[in-house]
Order: sequence, then structure tokens, then C-alpha cells
Amino acid sequence: MQGAVYSISWRQPGAARVALAGLALVALAMVLAIAALGVGSGGLSLGRMFDIVSGGPPAAPGEQLILGFRLPRVLTGLFVGAALGVSGAVFQSLSRNPLGSPDLVGFTTGAASGALLHIILYGPSVVGAAAGAAIGGLLTAVTVWLLAYRRGGMSARRLVLVGIGVGAMLHAVNGLLLVKGDLDNALLANLWLSGSLNARTWTHAWLAIGAIAVCVPPVCASARRLALLEMGDDLASQLGMPVARVRLTMFFCAVMLASLATGAAGPIAFVALAAPQLARRLQGGAGPSIIGSAAMGACLVIGADLLGQRQLWQLNLPIGKLTGLLGGLYLIWLLPRRGAR
Repeated sequence: MQGAVYSISWRQPGAARVALAGLALVALAMVLAIAALGVGSGGLSLGRMFDIVSGGPPAAPGEQLILGFRLPRVLTGLFVGAALGVSGAVFQSLSRNPLGSPDLVGFTTGAASGALLHIILYGPSVVGAAAGAAIGGLLTAVTVWLLAYRRGGMSARRLVLVGIGVGAMLHAVNGLLLVKGDLDNALLANLWLSGSLNARTWTHAWLAIGAIAVCVPPVCASARRLALLEMGDDLASQLGMPVARVRLTMFFCAVMLASLATGAAGPIAFVALAAPQLARRLQGGAGPSIIGSAAMGACLVIGADLLGQRQLWQLNLPIGKLTGLLGGLYLIWLLPRRGAR
């Protein structure tokens, strides 16, 4: 009966629109990635890149150098954006709130605190920063979960409010670490906090790819359950769904996606907030769109990186700062429209 209920709830008349919009977003992400590979003084044409990949004439030393630097950068941006998009979609479903994204609820700040602490104490290290980000994100999530939980359960509003408070405190802790740390390491940490794809290596790319490979399949398998959770815990329980177990599993996956994405590229603001909402508006389906949110997140990160490299007003903006500026405008637009709810 449980499977029958799920199948009925997901027979939506706009299924074709959901699929087509998802494919369009994936195609747009690929187009932006190809464009990012060709940016720079020694750009490669699309035909030449296709020849190299398809086994044609081998790449010259200069072309190998371009691909060796740009390809990890682009792959890191794609998979970091996808991880943030999926993490935001899960958090917004669990909290039933469009503001329930990991950067506003404090989990991204907690991941940044863990990575920042490692950089300040031990110096820059990709693996160390990633491990610190994962530990910091998990500890922040546990703290928020315990503070938001009450005997009668955990309300979505309390989760968001507690997360905002914990995030504000951790933001102050990050500032204190920068002031009290070694000057050289503090400068490196401050650069890392801006969120950037500059100097990304294959280690960063594999870290983001690994986060997607491990955490996204369980989320995709539970997409229907997330849609039921959006209708309320009572209804989901009546339909036979193990609400507590599903919520905890999805919570863990979303935290790990946000934390490892932060470890790979630094804190990138508002992508996790905007990507799921934009994907839903384009696709128009019920429930969270996991693939659409991932593709939209990848488009936002790669698009922001392309825009930042254009050096508008002679400023080569890191993507974390650029998405913060654009995301603030999106939040100002979103709040008056959704404030009543």
C-alpha cells in the first residue's frame, strides 16, 4: 500500500515539463562548462577540445597545460554547485521553508569554521581543510539539531531560527580566528573564505565528485519521501513512512554535501538557497527536484565564475563574493513575495 500511495502522489500532469526543464538545465550546465574551458588568453576552441577528447591529434604542451589547470577548475565548479543545489533542496523540504538552506541556517558557516581552524593551526591543505569542513559541518548540525529538538518533536521554524543564531555565533568565531591566528595563515584563510575556483586542482575536483557520488544517490532514492515530508510529519506517518529515520538520513546527506562543497571551494553564498527555488519555478512539479536543483546549482556556480573572470570594473571577483551580491538581491525579492507564508 505504501508503494501505491507514493505512485499516486507522484502522477503529476506536468511530468513532461519537469523532465524537459531538467534536461535543459543539464544541457545549459554543459554549455557553460565548455565556455569556461575556453576562457583565457590561450583559449581552446570547441572543435579542438572535441578532437583532443575523442582521440584525435594529441594536445600540444601548451594545450595540456591549459586543460590541466582549467579542467579541474571547471569540474570543481560543476560538482560544488550541484552539491550545494541538492543540499539546499533537501533542507528546504525538511524545514518546509524556502529559507531553510545550509548557508542561512549556519551549516556552511560551521563547515567554514572547521576548515578555517585547520588552516590557521596547520596551514593550507586540501585534505585537511576538507576534513575540518566535514567535522565542523557535522558538529554544527548536531548542535542545531539538539537545540531545536523538543519533547514534542522539532518544528521547522525552530530549526531555522536556531540555525540562524548558531551561524551568527560561528561567524563571530571565524573573525576571531582570523585576528588571533598566524599572519601568513590568516591571510591564506581570509582568501579561502572568499570562496573561489582559483588554483583548484584535481584533489578539489575529486573531493566534490566524491561528495556527489556518495550522498546524492540516497537523496534521489528518497525524493518521494521528501515530497511527503513537505506535506507534514503527521500525514507522512499515517502513510507508513518512518519519518524520524528518513529525516535524520536526509539531514546527514545534506550536511555532508554542503560541508564537502565548502571544503572544496570555500563558502559560496546563496547557491543552496536560490538553486532549488529557481529549479522549481522552471519545472513546476510537486516536491523537490533533485536533478534540477543540482543542474541549476552547477549553472549558477559556473555562470558566476564566468562573470567574475570578465573583470567588470577591473575587479576579478571571487565567486563567493559575486554570488553573495546577487543572492542578496534575490533574497530581497523573495521575502516580500513569500513573507505572508
